[in-house]
Amino acid sequence: MEDKLIINGGKHLNGTIKVDGAKNAFLPILAASVLCEGEIELDNYVAISDLTNMREILETLNIFSSVDGEKLYIDAKDVKNVRITHELSQKVRASIFILGALLGRFRSAIIAYPGGCKIGSRPIDIHIKGFKALGAKIIERHGYIYCHGENMKAAEVVLDFPSVGATESLMMCATMLEGETVLKNTAKEPEIVDLQNFLNSMGAKVRGAGTGCIVIEGVKNLHGCDYKVMTDRIVAGTYLLAVATCGGDVLVDGANWRHNESLLSFLKQTACKLDVFDDKIRLKADKRLSSIEKIETYPYPLFPTDLQAQMMVLQAVSKGTSIITETVFESRFGQVMELAKMGANIVVKDRTAVIKGVEKLYGADVYATDLRAGACLVMAGMKAEGYTTVNNIKYIDRGYKSIEEKYNLLGADIKRI
Repeated sequence: MEDKLIINGGKHLNGTIKVDGAKNAFLPILAASVLCEGEIELDNYVAISDLTNMREILETLNIFSSVDGEKLYIDAKDVKNVRITHELSQKVRASIFILGALLGRFRSAIIAYPGGCKIGSRPIDIHIKGFKALGAKIIERHGYIYCHGENMKAAEVVLDFPSVGATESLMMCATMLEGETVLKNTAKEPEIVDLQNFLNSMGAKVRGAGTGCIVIEGVKNLHGCDYKVMTDRIVAGTYLLAVATCGGDVLVDGANWRHNESLLSFLKQTACKLDVFDDKIRLKADKRLSSIEKIETYPYPLFPTDLQAQMMVLQAVSKGTSIITETVFESRFGQVMELAKMGANIVVKDRTAVIKGVEKLYGADVYATDLRAGACLVMAGMKAEGYTTVNNIKYIDRGYKSIEEKYNLLGADIKRI
C-alpha cells in the first residue's frame, strides 16, 4: 500500500519554516559530476526521491555518493560511460541531463527517453537540435537516443525556446569542447546561474548565465570542489502561498526574495503583510485575502508554472474572481477536479481557469496527479473544514522532504499513514 496523508484542516500556521536545497538546481549539478575527475562536496542536500533516483543513475556510471546530514559527498574519480536504461530514465525526467554531460565528457552516450510527471508535452527536441548544432550525430531508435560526438566542436547555438533543461544540457556538453561556444536565447532561471557557478568551481569557464546569452570556453578537464547549492525558490513559494491560504504568521527561512519577485508582486495585491529580508521572508495573513484578477505563467523571471497549482488554491478561497492562464504546459490543471471535490468553484477552458472564490473548502478524498498539484492539495487540506486524505503522495515526495513534518511544526495536523 502506498503512503497517504490525512489532514485535519482549519488550523492557522505560525512559526518558522526552513527551505531546503533546490531540487531543480541539484539535479543538473548531480549530472554535471560526470564531467569531474575528482571528489565533490555539496552542501544543502535534501533526501527527496528525485535526487535519490538521480544518485542511483550515477552509480551505474561508477559515481558513488554518501550523505552526512545536509552534505552530499560524491566520488567521480572513475566515471565510466554506460547505457542509461529505460528502467532508470523513467524514474526521473532530469536523467536527460546525463546525456549532455556524457556527450561532453566521452563524446558518446546512449540513453532511454526520460520519465517524470505527466503535465503535458516536454519535448527534448531542443536538446537534440542543440547537440546537432555542436556537431553530434543523433539517432533515435527503439525508445533510445544514440549520440555520437566524435566530430563535435564549439559553435553558436540559438535555442528555439528558452528551455531550462536544454540550456543546462548544452552548458554541460560544451564545457569540455575546444574553442568558444555561444548559447543564445537561453533560459534565465536562478538554477542555471547555480549550475554555471558549480561548473566554474570545478575549473570550467562559463559566463553569462541569467542573461539569455551564455558563453563557454572549453577546458580539457574539470576537478573536484566544495559547493553550496541554492535553496529551493519553488518550495519557498509554496510555503508562502500556504500561509496566505491558511492564515497565520510565518517566517520562511532560506527564501531569496530575488528569486520570487513575481510571486511577491502578486501577494502584495492580496492584502497580506510581507516583510522581506536578504534570505528570509515573513508573511502574515489575518483575514480573508482578495483575489488577483489575472495571472499568467511564463518563463523566469515572470510567474512560474511550478507555482500555478498552489496559487490556484489561494485564489479558490479568496474574495472575488481570478483568471489563471497556463502558457508553459498544456496539461497542468490536474488539480482542478480534485479541488472541485472540496468545494472549489473553478471552470477550465483550454489553458485558462476561472476561479470564483468560496468562503470554505471541505475535506475530501483526493489524488495528486503530479508534484505541484500534490503540494496544492496539501494546502487545500490544511485550509479545509474536516479531514482530507491526499493519495498518490509519491509525487509530493519527489520535490518536498517530509512535507507533513514541516507543516506540523507550524501548527498543522497532518499524519502520514
